[in-house]
Amino acid sequence: MKATGIVRRIDELGRVVIPKEIRSTLRLKSGDPLEIFTDRDELMLKKYSPIASLEKFSEGTAKSLSDLSGLVAVICDTDEVLHASGKDRREFDKKSLSPKMDRILRERKSYMANLSEGGDVVPICEGAEVTAQIIVPIVCNGDCLGAVALLSCDEGAKIDPSSCKLAQLSAEILAGQFE
Repeated sequence: MKATGIVRRIDELGRVVIPKEIRSTLRLKSGDPLEIFTDRDELMLKKYSPIASLEKFSEGTAKSLSDLSGLVAVICDTDEVLHASGKDRREFDKKSLSPKMDRILRERKSYMANLSEGGDVVPICEGAEVTAQIIVPIVCNGDCLGAVALLSCDEGAKIDPSSCKLAQLSAEILAGQFE
């Protein structure tokens, strides 16, 4: 754990203000849920990710999706890629999401693009070259929890309709875990 040198007082209602610089660095926004941990005299706050709580389930889902589609399968929460499976998975695994990906999650709409057809491919995370993709947000009770994405890094690749259905079904199943 890294010391920041910042000290804050608890107000009469038990609130503590998290400095703006720290909120920006950790990509915390107003309304984001935080998980609270204690250990003796220490208190730790961690951004809560419901999808991350389904560790083995989402990992298995990514592997099955990749096996069935032959594409790179990605499961992410609203901040980072949690699991990636498939041939080029190392380009995505555990990386922060790009600002364009953030926008897709905020809009809560599926997105599909193929470079070979002149589509505008959205980077899932910075530095990863993708030529075809389908991104399906995981939405439960109006909240976007993350996304399921199927990607190809191969030149001339196209996402076929059966892969789109697989991604949509997987997103619905993951969302169903929280209802």
